[in-house]
Amino acid sequence: MTGSETSLTERLFGSGLLAGERPAERGTQVPVDGDTTPRALVLRTMWGANRYTIPAMILVVAHFVGEALVPVIMGLAIDRAVLAHDWDALVLWLVILAADFMMLSLTWRFGDRMAMYALQVIEHQFRMRVTDRMLHPAGTDGPARLPGTALSIATSDVARLSRAVLLAVFPVGEMASVIVAGVVLLVISWPLGVAVLVGAPAMFWLLDRAGAPLRRRTERQQESVGLAAGTAGDLVAGFRVLKGIGAEGEAARRYRVASTRARDHAIAAMRSEGAYVALLQAVSAIFVIAVGLAAGIMAVDGAIGLGELITVVGLTQFIMGPLNAMGTNFGAVWNGAVPSAARVLSVLQAGPAITAGDRPAAAGPLEITGHPELPDIRVPETGLTVIAADQGVGRQLAAALSREDVLDGVVLRVGGVDVAALDHAAGRSTIRVVPHTPHLFEGSVVENISAVVVDGPDASGAVTRAVFAAACDDVAEVLSHGLDTPVGEAGQMLSGGQRQRVGLARALAAESAFLVLTDPTTAVDSMTEATVVERVCATRAETATVVFTQSPAWLAAADTVISLDTPLTPDPSPEPDSSPEPEPTPQEAAR
Repeated sequence: MTGSETSLTERLFGSGLLAGERPAERGTQVPVDGDTTPRALVLRTMWGANRYTIPAMILVVAHFVGEALVPVIMGLAIDRAVLAHDWDALVLWLVILAADFMMLSLTWRFGDRMAMYALQVIEHQFRMRVTDRMLHPAGTDGPARLPGTALSIATSDVARLSRAVLLAVFPVGEMASVIVAGVVLLVISWPLGVAVLVGAPAMFWLLDRAGAPLRRRTERQQESVGLAAGTAGDLVAGFRVLKGIGAEGEAARRYRVASTRARDHAIAAMRSEGAYVALLQAVSAIFVIAVGLAAGIMAVDGAIGLGELITVVGLTQFIMGPLNAMGTNFGAVWNGAVPSAARVLSVLQAGPAITAGDRPAAAGPLEITGHPELPDIRVPETGLTVIAADQGVGRQLAAALSREDVLDGVVLRVGGVDVAALDHAAGRSTIRVVPHTPHLFEGSVVENISAVVVDGPDASGAVTRAVFAAACDDVAEVLSHGLDTPVGEAGQMLSGGQRQRVGLARALAAESAFLVLTDPTTAVDSMTEATVVERVCATRAETATVVFTQSPAWLAAADTVISLDTPLTPDPSPEPDSSPEPEPTPQEAAR
């Protein structure tokens, strides 16, 4: 389609309404504040994409009303055409029936399509909001989440919450069909109409109340499935590290336990849900048989005609579907969305883990003062400063410098400005702390390095200098596609030394007044370490680099050495040693 040619859908709803090339929508149509409850979030989600939800609801209502009219049309055709032997009337009613089925096809096709599009829009928005919040530089407060748990919230919980959009579409259409069917039944026979309109909802209400404990059990089981699956995912993700320390047997045992628990809970959840659905269907069948028997007796007695009998039986059988769906689907979607909304809110409503002020910049030497067990530390604005300390001291001071942790009484200042007073951007550009084991995302080597580089005329130059300073040019030589080689999930396609150098290159590519490193070359050989030290010193000669290490190579090249011989009070929850595996020999790398 070119030029001025546009489709009816584009003229009504805009370009790309249902097209794959439509730009991804990352708006925040569903408001979330500190007072939002899980139930309120589900209700807001139902109407979070009204541009698509309302047209879909209208089309689905038309579809279900059309379905309710099918037995009515057939009953009228029998009474007014078949029994009267009127061929012209028969043709007319067949045309009406065909038109009704055509409407059923079109309304369902586009209504369901628009409802699914609304679902995808809301799900994409929530997924982006959750991941953006998790990846925010300030972090999130509250208990730490394992990667598998965080992934479960951003995927399965977001998906279950987003399904609440469908509650604004299909239950409305189902209710409309029940109303139409009830009116028709009242016209044909008011006792039958009252029995269906009052008896059927009352029956499903009683079943719904009786099935509440069953649904709550299913909800708990589904939550257990998610937790068990997250645990299993975390074990698999860390299997390489566990294998390096010889703990693969224990990891495999724990994975089997977690996997078995997930399987058992999933089976129990499906068994409970299956029992509930089977009960609903059995009661529905008995109800339809009872109404059909009553209508048959009325037809034999002459109270209603043959066409009306067919209409009553057809409507009664049809009406069980919407009533059953309203009870089953609404309950399943709602009961799944509310607990998922609580977990999504635990992320969206979380406060920052890193406190920040509003100061836009700071310049000058770095000072660490007030520690009860350590002397005051002063780091110059330029050159390499090595702080020789044990791992506990280095870990705690690095966490304080990154503002992820607060040490009682300790004050961090840059040029006399408290680091806590800097805003997030200034805090990162002033002091950038690189963890001992850097995390690489899935992508190529160069994509991981350039991720922190600000777009500009010198962006490629910054990447090139960082690659050279971290000795990643040697890494590129042994990789199959050089810097364009994929690193795999969490960098698993690289060796420990290669991951460490790629992470160092990424840190060097970012602009920061103080770059803080913790044992950045423990996984490389001595010759490579000497090369890295020399190049880092040359690259950052005009800025400051702080390295927590006792490596002779870094100590020998340091402009300033600060020795902290006093160990800190033991950390109540020390991190396990996750040093990367040693750098392979050239022969191993070539293989």
